[in-house]
Amino acid sequence: MTDSSPVPQDKRGFFMLPQMPEESGYYTYGTPFGGRGQYAHVQMLNFIFKLEHGWSITEERKIGIGNISLAEGKKFPPHASHRSGLEVDIRPIRKDGLKQPVRWSSKDYDQAATQRLVNLIWQTGMVKKVGFNDPKIANATYMNGHDDH
Repeated sequence: MTDSSPVPQDKRGFFMLPQMPEESGYYTYGTPFGGRGQYAHVQMLNFIFKLEHGWSITEERKIGIGNISLAEGKKFPPHASHRSGLEVDIRPIRKDGLKQPVRWSSKDYDQAATQRLVNLIWQTGMVKKVGFNDPKIANATYMNGHDDH
């Protein structure tokens, strides 16, 4: 049986990312809780669904999808961005598969799997930039505050 309740939508026509559907290849995290920081432009939703589908073909660990945008594009401290519904925080992959944060300097961080994830992000053809601070991850740009997403 599927849940037939409507997906929350804001005045911009952006939809809240479905929260932790069992059959998906992702889990949700972020603040404020309950998906209130996960209002996404339809192009972002398409990107997330394409990414998680590609990831789940070869991986049992789920991708952590975090902050996107508040409803109505309100300011989203501490972010300077995250107002357009077209930026998303994605956690690096943990070796143990736990749905918890991990820094690239942690022993629990899976660098090889995170590189595969970054490669898959680019393969979607839907991104302009990947910000992440592990200097050994190819095709990622250093961004302050991005040691764990």
